[in-house]
Amino acid sequence: MLKPLALLFFSNLFMTFAWYGHLKHLNSKPLFFVIMISWGIAFFEYVLQVPANRIGFEHYSLGQLKIIQEVITMIVFAGFAILYMKQPLKLDFLWASLCMVGAVYFIFRGGLPHNG
Repeated sequence: MLKPLALLFFSNLFMTFAWYGHLKHLNSKPLFFVIMISWGIAFFEYVLQVPANRIGFEHYSLGQLKIIQEVITMIVFAGFAILYMKQPLKLDFLWASLCMVGAVYFIFRGGLPHNG
């Protein structure tokens, strides 16, 4: 059950860089060039994300997979914003995280589905 989580984590690294990485160093480049670079990076996100969801769906419900994805996205984005983009750590990250904990609670309170 950990393999899909690891795949989702790494897929989110690629997607976060595809969506936001260009903001740091490519602002002066033509938009079409940046789109092509981002698209190329996003390809690797899909190479990891599609198998992650396929494997994960054997253990988690669709809603659980979505919440797992969102939690991982927030973790990766917070690390990216602070470490790579040098954004200040704010209490907003804590409040957003607490909201995600609530979402995890509600989507998992019935337990894992019995898919097999």
